Amino acid sequence: MQSVAQTAFRYLPIVLMALAWEVIARLNLVDTLALPPLSNVAVAWLDLMRDGELVDNGASSLYRAFAGLLLAVVVGGGLGLLMARWRLLDMFVNPLVELFYPLPKSALIPVTVLWLGFGDGSKILLIFLGCMIPVTIGAYNGARGSDHALIWSARSMGAGRVRMMLDVVMPSALPELLNGVRTALALAFILLVSSELIVSQKGFGYLIGYLGSTGSYEGMYAVVLTVAFLGFAADRIYQLLMQWLLRWRD
Repeated sequence: MQSVAQTAFRYLPIVLMALAWEVIARLNLVDTLALPPLSNVAVAWLDLMRDGELVDNGASSLYRAFAGLLLAVVVGGGLGLLMARWRLLDMFVNPLVELFYPLPKSALIPVTVLWLGFGDGSKILLIFLGCMIPVTIGAYNGARGSDHALIWSARSMGAGRVRMMLDVVMPSALPELLNGVRTALALAFILLVSSELIVSQKGFGYLIGYLGSTGSYEGMYAVVLTVAFLGFAADRIYQLLMQWLLRWRD
């Protein structure tokens, strides 16, 4: 009972914000063109669901987001682990990671479009490139922080490089790696909508831009809130996954 009350209190600010939104719009404290009532936004959301626009565009967006994120986790995680264990690779790749880390990832949108055009490929590539950096850094920092006593013990027992990587380094690096993936998950949604707003004929970003340009502001807000709640739900689900994967530490 206490946990239910704590959960309700935790999400109370969201409920209060929704109520404030509706009241402000209904009292015309803000122009309804700029901020339509939340109840009208809900009606527009139902219309978009009924017409299939939200589902169709959402499916394209989620495919791009998770394809790019999956590639980033596999490549970035592996690269970070290898960099932490092989000094030559670290010396070669680390300057590149440091160079691209502060770069605004949205600046790569024209580059990816130039390479792969306006289809899914350019969005997946953008998300992959943007999300790979935090995953690589997380895996690298986690592997570098591995307990040296465990590594020496594994070596003394005759463990090879591969066995040591699987049994010692990867479990030690897992918490930092998972935190890097969580950062990448949020970044994937940001890059997805940014790229679709500029260069796409399908997806959440395209739908937001199209509805805004045609004056369908209730629908535009409905799509924006859909993206926000999908990102929120993905983060909460991922936190549960993290707790399950790290249950051995307890």
